[in-house]
Amino acid sequence: MKRDFSFYLVLDPEFVLRSSAEEVVESAVRGGVTTVQLREKNCSDAEFLALAFKMRELLSARRIPLIINDRVDVALKVGADGVHLGQSDTHWSEARRILGPNAIVGLSVESVAQAQAAENAQVDYLGVSSIFPTATKKDIRHCWGLEGLRDLSSWSSHALVGIGGIDASNAAQVISSGATGIAVVSAICMNLNPLGRALELNQILKGTMR
Repeated sequence: MKRDFSFYLVLDPEFVLRSSAEEVVESAVRGGVTTVQLREKNCSDAEFLALAFKMRELLSARRIPLIINDRVDVALKVGADGVHLGQSDTHWSEARRILGPNAIVGLSVESVAQAQAAENAQVDYLGVSSIFPTATKKDIRHCWGLEGLRDLSSWSSHALVGIGGIDASNAAQVISSGATGIAVVSAICMNLNPLGRALELNQILKGTMR
């Protein structure tokens, strides 16, 4: 399965408007999304597993990687393609040991110090959080901004996926500042036309990455 982090959807059912989570993901993939992360912090383990299995079935048929946020155990049980970890979650090396050498492992970095500490980590990408202020994550202490992203991209050896406050108005700037890809939550999940918004963002990315 191709690993393409250029257009990365973080599916958080808390921020899905009207449509079901499955409908949003299906629309997003039709619109060009290349990777989907499932993030769910407010439901039972049984509910999370049920949704993860649905996402796995939907995405595997389309050859789109499914990444599970935080939960290595859930990723293992559903046969997801990988896991995305925060700084306080399971250590990347333990996730790699459990899921195997071919699993996708992503790691969030919220500061230069965290990015420096991760420079030799065997991860597939860094989630650079947060580029801009965002309503989907309220515990942000500071934002990288475009200048911070440019500086990070000048020395980091990892693929960089920018996340936080990214939409059609600034996606091109994020890529031009050194990101390998963009990750979005509300730009698609909270849009009443997720397919249209995904198509718009995909067009911007294609134009910027030429």
